[in-house]
Amino acid sequence: MRCTKPLADHPEFSIIDSPGWREFRVQNPQLMYEGTSTFQALSVWSWADAGILLCIAVTWPLLSDSYVNAAVAAVSGLLYLYLRCTQVLWESVIALPSLGLQFESHRGLPSIPLTVSRRFIPLSRLQDFVINEGIYGWNIRYYAVALHHSDQAALKLDVAFENMLPHFPVLLEVYQGIHKTLFASTPPVARNDK
Repeated sequence: MRCTKPLADHPEFSIIDSPGWREFRVQNPQLMYEGTSTFQALSVWSWADAGILLCIAVTWPLLSDSYVNAAVAAVSGLLYLYLRCTQVLWESVIALPSLGLQFESHRGLPSIPLTVSRRFIPLSRLQDFVINEGIYGWNIRYYAVALHHSDQAALKLDVAFENMLPHFPVLLEVYQGIHKTLFASTPPVARNDK
């Protein structure tokens, strides 16, 4: 297994090659150390977390006087913990030659992935993998899309990296890699038989 970072301007992007598959991974850029290209791997808690715990410790005598105040503090703490544990760590597109395409989203604490969501698209249903553009707020953003047939034979779109929305150079590298890995050996007639 070999891991490469092909784009120097985008350290959040990496390609992991293995004999049976190829993974295109985009890490959450908010989890990078300030001003460097390395990701937090050992630090689970940040200074903001320590500050919040300190505020709770200082204000706890005031909050515990009333059940309402204690309930509000407990709900706020649980909400913060939930948001912290469900942040997106990385998203990836895995190309499995002769099998299909798999999209993954990993969520959790910076060094502890807690949940993974996966979507698999069989190669027999995969029509194409394209880069599209759309309006995102006041900007035009590019996004990668897998076009495939659903169970009802209708054309369906699945967005890759839907939480990260990486920039165009990353998407172009993923697009070229997916086409080289999946579609180079498959004739177009075999892909479009539905």
